[in-house]
Amino acid sequence: MSATVSHALRWWARRRPAEPALAVGGVSLTYRELENWTSRVAESLAKSGVAPGDRVGVIGRNSLEWAVAALSVIKTGAILLPLNNRFRARELADIVADTTPTRILGDDEFADVVAGLPGGIGFGALSGLGRLRPGPDADFRRDRDPSEPLIIMMTSGSTGRPKGVVYTDAGILGAIFEWMLMEETVRPGVRIFLPVPFAFAPGTVWGLMRAVTLGGLLVFQPKFDPAEAVRLLQEYEIQISLGGPIIYEQMARTPDFEAAEFPHLKTAVTGGARVPVELLEKWMGKGLPIRQLYGMSEIGGIATATMAEDAFAHPDTCGSGGIFSEVKVIREDGTECERGEQGGIIARGPSVMLGYWNDPGRTAEVLKDGWIHGGDAGYFTEDGRLKFVDRVRDIIISGGINISPAEVESVIGAIDGVEEVVVIAAADEKYGEVPAAVLRLREGATAEDVLAVCREQLADFKVPRHVVVRAEPLPRLAHGKIDKVEVRREYAGLGTSGEPK
Repeated sequence: MSATVSHALRWWARRRPAEPALAVGGVSLTYRELENWTSRVAESLAKSGVAPGDRVGVIGRNSLEWAVAALSVIKTGAILLPLNNRFRARELADIVADTTPTRILGDDEFADVVAGLPGGIGFGALSGLGRLRPGPDADFRRDRDPSEPLIIMMTSGSTGRPKGVVYTDAGILGAIFEWMLMEETVRPGVRIFLPVPFAFAPGTVWGLMRAVTLGGLLVFQPKFDPAEAVRLLQEYEIQISLGGPIIYEQMARTPDFEAAEFPHLKTAVTGGARVPVELLEKWMGKGLPIRQLYGMSEIGGIATATMAEDAFAHPDTCGSGGIFSEVKVIREDGTECERGEQGGIIARGPSVMLGYWNDPGRTAEVLKDGWIHGGDAGYFTEDGRLKFVDRVRDIIISGGINISPAEVESVIGAIDGVEEVVVIAAADEKYGEVPAAVLRLREGATAEDVLAVCREQLADFKVPRHVVVRAEPLPRLAHGKIDKVEVRREYAGLGTSGEPK
C-alpha cells in the first residue's frame, strides 16, 4: 500500500527535487538526493539479506548518514530500531535479546560493541554509506502494510526493563493529519528544528519521519549547542521547534538570545517535565509563546498541547485534546473526575502505539480499550484545560531523556557491599533533574566503588550525579518497600547548591 512515509519521500523527490530535506553543520541534502541515496542503500541491504519484518538497529550521533540509514531500513520493509549511542554493552545486550535485530548500522566506534553482543548480529558502518551517495536516479522500496510495525522505539519503564514502543505508518500519518488540521504552520515545506537525538521518539517520529512526510526541511545538530541553536533558528527561518524545557532554558541563557529575533517561529512546544512559568515569560518577551504539551511515547509523543491563541493567557496548561485525540482524568475506579479534581491522565488518538514489542502483558496493563494509561497525575481546570501535576511513575527526566531509577538501582544493588539503595531525582540547573543515589553500605565499601561500577555498566546520563551514604536504614512502608516519598522529602534540597558529590 502507498500510505507510508517512504512513499511520501518519493512524492516529494519528484515534486520538489531541488528543495532541501535535511541540513546539518552547514551541509544540506535535497529531496532528490535523499530519495536516490536511501533507495541505493535499501537495495544494498535487501541484497545482503534484510527481509520484511526484520529488525535493523541504527546507532550513532545525529548525522546525514543516520537519517539515510533509518529511511533506508523502512524502504526494505524491515522494522527500524533506533538505539541510544550512549548505551553501554550491557544495556544494548538487554535490548537486542528482546528485539533480536538481524544487524545494526552504526558509527565506527560501535563495531566492536556489536561484535560482542549475543546472536551474531551483523554490523554495517554508517561511514560506509557515503559510497552509495553518488549515482543515477534510483527508486527502490518494498510495499508494506501501513498498520504493521514500522519503528520500535525503546523507552524506560518503571520496572527498569526497557520497553519497545511500536509505531506504524498509519499512526504517524494520522498524527500528521491531525497536526495539519490544528496548526497553520504545519504545511508542505515546513521548516523544523530538531535539538534532540534521533534515537528518541521526538527525534525519529516527530522529527525525521514527519518532516519527510510533509516535504519539509529538518535542521538538526550532531549534539545540542544552545548558542548555535539560536543562530540556526534565525538563519533557516525555522517555523517549528520541538524539545524539552531544558532546551529552551539553555537557549535563553546564551549571550545572543536577548538580541535574537524569531519572526518565522510560530510553533514551539515543550513537555516531558513541568515547565517553569518564568521560562515561558522569557520567550513570550520575544513574541513567541512556548506551549506546553502533555504526551508520552506510547501515544506518539503529543496527546494535547495548548493552542497558539491560548498560550499567552494559559501558559501553564496543556490544552484540552485534539480534533481526533482525547484526554481524560479518571479516578482509581475508572470513573471520570470532575473539573478541578485530580486523578490519573489517560489518552487516545490516531498515533497510539500498536503495543510494546514482544510484551502483551505490559501492553494490556497500559493500553486498555484504546486508551493509554500513562501513570501521570493531573486535572482539568474549570474552563476545561488539562493541568499536568506530576508523574506518578518514578521516571527521572534528565535533559529530556527518561531514566529508570529501578534500572540504576538494580546495577547498584548487585554491587558487593551495598546494603540498601534508592535512586531519586535531584534538581540540576543544566538538565532539570539528575539521578541521585541514597545508600547504606557495609564496612569497607565506598561511594567511589559504586560510581566506578555505574560508569562501567551504565550510560553516562544514568550514572548518579549525587551519592549520599547514610548510616541508618532507609525508611520503609508497612509492606516492606522503601518509602520513596519519605526519601524524597528528606533529601528535597539535594542538588540545589554545589557540584555533584
